[in-house]
Amino acid sequence: MKHTDIKNILSSADMVGTNAVICGWVRTFRDSAQVSFLELSDGSSFQKLQVVIDKNKLKVDPECTKLGASLAVKGTVVKAFKGEGNEFNAEEIALLGTCPPDYPIQKKRTTLEFLRGIPHLRLRTNTFQAVFRVRSVAAQAIHRFFHERGFYYINAPLITASDCEGAGEMFRVTTQPWNVGYQTEDEYFKNDFFGVKAGLSVSGQLEGEVAATALGKIYTFGPSFRAENSNTTRHLAEFWHIEPEVAFAELPDVIELAEEMLKYLIRAVLEECPDELKFFDSFVEKGLIEKLTHVASSDFAVCAYTEAIRLLEKENARFRFPVSWGCDLQSEHEKYLTEEVYRRPVFVTDYPKEIKSFYMKQNPDGKTVAATDLLVPGIGEIIGGSEREADLGKLKTAMEARRMDMAAYKQYLDLRTFGSVPHGGFGLGFERFVMYVTGMENIRDVTLFPRSVKNIM
Repeated sequence: MKHTDIKNILSSADMVGTNAVICGWVRTFRDSAQVSFLELSDGSSFQKLQVVIDKNKLKVDPECTKLGASLAVKGTVVKAFKGEGNEFNAEEIALLGTCPPDYPIQKKRTTLEFLRGIPHLRLRTNTFQAVFRVRSVAAQAIHRFFHERGFYYINAPLITASDCEGAGEMFRVTTQPWNVGYQTEDEYFKNDFFGVKAGLSVSGQLEGEVAATALGKIYTFGPSFRAENSNTTRHLAEFWHIEPEVAFAELPDVIELAEEMLKYLIRAVLEECPDELKFFDSFVEKGLIEKLTHVASSDFAVCAYTEAIRLLEKENARFRFPVSWGCDLQSEHEKYLTEEVYRRPVFVTDYPKEIKSFYMKQNPDGKTVAATDLLVPGIGEIIGGSEREADLGKLKTAMEARRMDMAAYKQYLDLRTFGSVPHGGFGLGFERFVMYVTGMENIRDVTLFPRSVKNIM
């Protein structure tokens, strides 16, 4: 039906005195002798619109006053009686949808843990409406950032026969019945839909490299899937991934792009979501706005992995997981580096090749690769990237050491045969970014329907 968004009525002085129709859900109802007040939300604004009902002129169906009921209201926009902004004088109220008393969104029990059990309704709360407005703004900013810099948007396939990370943590894609009676794995997959083993993509990087070696600068932004048995506050089985790939780029270029992009996205959220960030700063993470403003205006630090280990070894007694050269960094180590040593985001570079992916460029020392992780205060790793190995022989050696199936990567290897160039890129887990800019501590609270171990609600 034809109606005006609440955010437009709240913010526009030009609308005062005009007639309009608004639609929304009842958030509160207050009654007095002569006047009643409804607060409506339609999701377009963090603020709610107060609807004023003159009881001498308009009789309201009691069902229209129930929490969660949906209404269409015809009336006039007026200046708020108290404070700034506008409110709405009702002339007609139509009930669109009733809401019974057992509506689950009640103040007394709307903890985050409770709301995770009703993901189809939790978006009606202030917290989740704010989260998803921020998420939407951030997604638009991603596309703007890359478009303004001449990148092409590429849609990588979601079904693939190759494992980008080489770790085997893929969801299988099959049309075979559960009780199929083949005697061998080869026979099973030969009779499957694709004729070979297929799975959901863990990353669009390999296909992104294909596009970058023709178009120069590309990015993918879409879902990735990891069948990783990690039931933590930072892991999902299905998440969204931003992955730029740039031809004729080396590791310093990758680092520069990652820093520029992260600052751009943070500034966009600060500028376009002030009400949401004030809410998060007050009720979710104290000092959030100050933190984000500091990050957006800071020069990020760069520290080689070997130097990071040296710094951490001095404090080994304080860590649950002591460090030594060759280990992967844990959250407590990342937190120490970002919050106590550098007090700002830091790129850790040149990791041992044994703990990084096969496709990363091998450094001249033979021990490390031209990789980087961006660590940020409060969350740890948020971006992982590298210069890619452009030398065919070195790439094959790395794959052979991991006993990878060369035939499954023929197209990828061909890129090193036909006009190979230095190139690199990185991946940013979108949900982790949304966590960072909202202060939300659980990744399940920044995605619509979280997919995790034993959970597919």
